Amino acid sequence: MFTVYVYALDTLADWELGYVTAELNSGRFFKQDAPLVSVKTVGISKEPIKTMGGLTIIPDCVVDEIAVNEKSVLLLPGANTWEVPKHDAVIVKAGEFLSAGAMVCAICGATAVLANAGLLDERLHTSNGIGYLEMVSPSYKGQNFYVDEPSVAEQNLITASSTGALLWAKQIIERLGVFEENTLEAWYDYFRTGKPEYFFALMQTLPSKSPTSLQ
Repeated sequence: MFTVYVYALDTLADWELGYVTAELNSGRFFKQDAPLVSVKTVGISKEPIKTMGGLTIIPDCVVDEIAVNEKSVLLLPGANTWEVPKHDAVIVKAGEFLSAGAMVCAICGATAVLANAGLLDERLHTSNGIGYLEMVSPSYKGQNFYVDEPSVAEQNLITASSTGALLWAKQIIERLGVFEENTLEAWYDYFRTGKPEYFFALMQTLPSKSPTSLQ
């Protein structure tokens, strides 16, 4: 079973996590033999946090309770409060994940804190631009490994810009192997284009069972 830890901090950018958490938690498009996935929110404490969209999240566990192994995944969202020192603990944990071969997935502002911690210096990655990382992450030295794409998957690290949430979700789902390949491609094409033919293509890839809703 995969355990997906979603780091929750004040001003968390709700929309950046929407695609990936909805699919991993619901399992609505999983293939028949997909591994089990448990999605847990994790915080620096179990005190409630308020997202940028005004939603309240009470973390399921704290950083010290995260299990670091090859079946663990750490999702780091964008937020306007990453500079608060108390969040350093989860960045240390991210380094442990990368060293252990566990997956770290960071988007938008979370890429900046990884950059400032030196975790992107020798790994292919993306963000909101090299200039952005140089501006907000004074210790950043990974310019030679920067890729100008919405989302970049490199071994057990997946990083994305603020506009890359859909591709980021696709790459995470692909790495976990929980969708059939044709399901994943149809899913991505439907949400990328909005064209109805991809919706019907998506439905045709699913195992025979009760109809699945997109809502």
